[in-house]
Amino acid sequence: MATAFDDPYYSLDDGLAETAHVFLVGNDLPARFGGDFQIAELGFGTGLNLLVTWAAWDKAGCPGHLRFTSFEAFPMQLDDMREALRHFPQVGALAEILLSEWTPQKEQITLSNGPTLHVIRGDARKTVPAWEGKADAWFLDGFSPAKNPELWEPDLLQAVATHTKPGGTAATYSAAGHVRQSLASAGFDVTRTVGFGRKRHMTRARMPDAE
Repeated sequence: MATAFDDPYYSLDDGLAETAHVFLVGNDLPARFGGDFQIAELGFGTGLNLLVTWAAWDKAGCPGHLRFTSFEAFPMQLDDMREALRHFPQVGALAEILLSEWTPQKEQITLSNGPTLHVIRGDARKTVPAWEGKADAWFLDGFSPAKNPELWEPDLLQAVATHTKPGGTAATYSAAGHVRQSLASAGFDVTRTVGFGRKRHMTRARMPDAE
C-alpha cells in the first residue's frame, strides 16, 4: 500500500496476472517485441511491471534490446521493494538482479543479461515533456485517478501521446471516462476492453501509423 495515495501498488487478486493482462496483452505484447524496443511507464512502484515484462521478453527469445523507462516521483527504498517483491517468487530470480542494483538515487541501470532500466525521478508533468525518447508502448500505471489525479491530467496524457511512436500503444487498468477522453483528444484511437479481476473494464489506446 502506498500511504501517500492510500492505494495498493498491485492487484490484491494476482499482481502478476494483472500486469500480464493489462500491460502486456493491453499493448499487444509479446507479439510486438523485437529490435530496440522502448517501453515507458508512469509509476515504477515495486518494479513488478518491469519484471513481468522482462520475463516475457526472455521467454519470447526476441533479438534486440529492451529499454524500460519509468517516471516515478517517489522511488521505493530497497527494503520496501524487497518486501513487496517477496510475494512474487515466479519472478524471484529477476527480482534479485534488480534488487542487487537498485538504489532510489540511481537513474539508469543496465541489468545483467536484461533490459536497460531508466527511472526518471520527479513530477511526471515536468519530466515526461522533457524526455527525449519515444515509446513503442506505454504502461499508464499511476495510482487511481481518484487518489492521484496528477498522473491523469489531459496535459500529461498529451505529453504521453507526443512521446509515442507512430503505431505505438498505451494501456491502463483505468476505464474512467475522462481518461479515455483525454487519450482520444491527444490523438490515440481508444478502446474500452475487459478488465482484470474485480475491474470490469480497462483502456487500450493506439497511435495511428505514420502516413
